[in-house]
Amino acid sequence: MEVSTTRRIAGAGIAAAALLSLAACGSGGDSAAEGGESSAPRSSAPASSPMNESAGGEGVTTAMDVYGPACSQVPTDGEGSVQGMIDDPVATAASNNPLLTKLVAAVGAVDGLADTLNSAENITVFAPADPAFEALGEQKFNELANNPDQLAPILQYHVVPQRYDAEGLAQAGEVESLNSDGGPVTIEGSGENITVNGAKVLCGNIPTANATVFVIDSVLMPGTNS
Repeated sequence: MEVSTTRRIAGAGIAAAALLSLAACGSGGDSAAEGGESSAPRSSAPASSPMNESAGGEGVTTAMDVYGPACSQVPTDGEGSVQGMIDDPVATAASNNPLLTKLVAAVGAVDGLADTLNSAENITVFAPADPAFEALGEQKFNELANNPDQLAPILQYHVVPQRYDAEGLAQAGEVESLNSDGGPVTIEGSGENITVNGAKVLCGNIPTANATVFVIDSVLMPGTNS
């Protein structure tokens, strides 16, 4: 979910990007995501898909660049599909995707976050899939949803205030999130095999109007990066 130094974007509102920008794929473990064969959007998106360029020129992605074993779980058409998400800001894109119910519910616990997220520019989002939140347990999920002060720092840790593609992330090695107290986010591997603090990318390089999204198989916790 880098060589250049990222600028900070304060506030819990932008933090919501961590959830809302989910391109929504299944998680690891026993889920179907881990056993997916290929990225349907990679082969089905037209070559003329609009391009989204990062603030630093490092994150140009199109629907053709989407990759990952769980991308086949993303709808193949409609507003919730990869092609349908390209022209929408991340909050709107996520709300149209039927696989994002846990994420949308968490963001909805904090008033006004969706609007703030839609107005953000050039961000990268490490977005835990629904099963990643389910792995926290219903009690923990509800606790966070009912306590925005605890939820906001976690969401901030999933958002980088600069736009990267997979290649840019691999070259950076570490990126700073919006949560300045959470420590850097470590990127390992290369190409389609990068990990984010050890979390696997289930569906990556997903373009929206203002963000590039990497759906991951676990929730990143600030301060636990080894």
